[in-house]
Amino acid sequence: MINLTIDGKKITVLDSTSVLDAARQNDISIPTLCHHPKLTPFGGCRLCIVEVKGIPRPVTSCTTPVSEGMEVTTTSPYLEDLRKTVLELILSDHPNDCMVCEKAGDCTLQELAYFYGINPPIPPLEKGGRGGIFAGERRVYTKRDGNPFIERAMEKCILCGRCVKVCDEVMGVGAIDFTYRGFKSKICPPYERDLDCVFCGQCVAVCPTGALTGKMWTLKGRQKEIKEVDTICPYCGVGCSITLHVRRNEVIRVSSKDDTINEGWLCVKGRFGYNFINHRDRLTRPLIRIAPKNTKEAQKIRSSEDKTISNSQPLNFSTSHVFREASWDEALDYIAEKLKTIKEKHGPDAIAGLSSARCTNEENYIFQKFMRASIGTNNIDHCARF
Repeated sequence: MINLTIDGKKITVLDSTSVLDAARQNDISIPTLCHHPKLTPFGGCRLCIVEVKGIPRPVTSCTTPVSEGMEVTTTSPYLEDLRKTVLELILSDHPNDCMVCEKAGDCTLQELAYFYGINPPIPPLEKGGRGGIFAGERRVYTKRDGNPFIERAMEKCILCGRCVKVCDEVMGVGAIDFTYRGFKSKICPPYERDLDCVFCGQCVAVCPTGALTGKMWTLKGRQKEIKEVDTICPYCGVGCSITLHVRRNEVIRVSSKDDTINEGWLCVKGRFGYNFINHRDRLTRPLIRIAPKNTKEAQKIRSSEDKTISNSQPLNFSTSHVFREASWDEALDYIAEKLKTIKEKHGPDAIAGLSSARCTNEENYIFQKFMRASIGTNNIDHCARF
């Protein structure tokens, strides 16, 4: 264990703990932009600088390990002035479009600018320059991104490196990295091609600004009138926890919290595959198939005025694919009758059951119990192989 003093407060932490983590464990606030607790330290934003007794210059707290007897100062007029200057430099090369930015209200850069009382820079000068205390050229990129899920607003990128680290350290994909040098530095895929990866969206989840957002989220809602509903991802047997962001009874985006079993990480289906919820082809009532004798009879049934016939899907049905809507009671009675008939005529092993990972463990248990105890067969399978 290491004993040190932070802002006059004596604390004890584990060896190899960083100064930043030691401060946060003791409810001492230090601002950051590039730091993420589940990624390796970077020290690129320079906002977490602190003063350590015996060291003549400020050091980045996220990359500085604690040592015995260390005396740390996290805030002073000198440090706050340096941090404000860093923020002003970042904002001098950042678009001033918070009014329409998807991350407004959930943007770390915006929040820090608010707390430090930094007014937006004055409108750009001619030829891409910007006025204000740090006047000069700002980065302007031609928008070009053909990927289906992630919107990349490169002018909003602050080069914090979070997206690069999560892609490499968590996903092991390495689809993006720092390129070029100096003022021309940027984060992009190899050879500046369109983003072409697994589209898990981890980079979107850790981005502190509006540089990375979901294309499906555009103009659907930000913070106001948004209801958060915690639930379980319906796609596989892993059971990741997800948070649905709902506005006017419609899911507008999906995220995941850090204190869940999946630690906030999601795959492409969990993060972006929610359009099925309100899709017009989604079944809302049971359907029973009608087996007409020929095509002419099928067309007659399809064109009838019977409102129980399902015409919602624009499909080219064959003679054996005509459906009518039914109640749950009728559908379950129909299934029970058919299963009983097959079992009596061909035996229980003529029946097989395939369960779904979208069901709960309890529902899957009941299903296999039904197949084994009621039907009398072990022909039961599942995509997650329970």
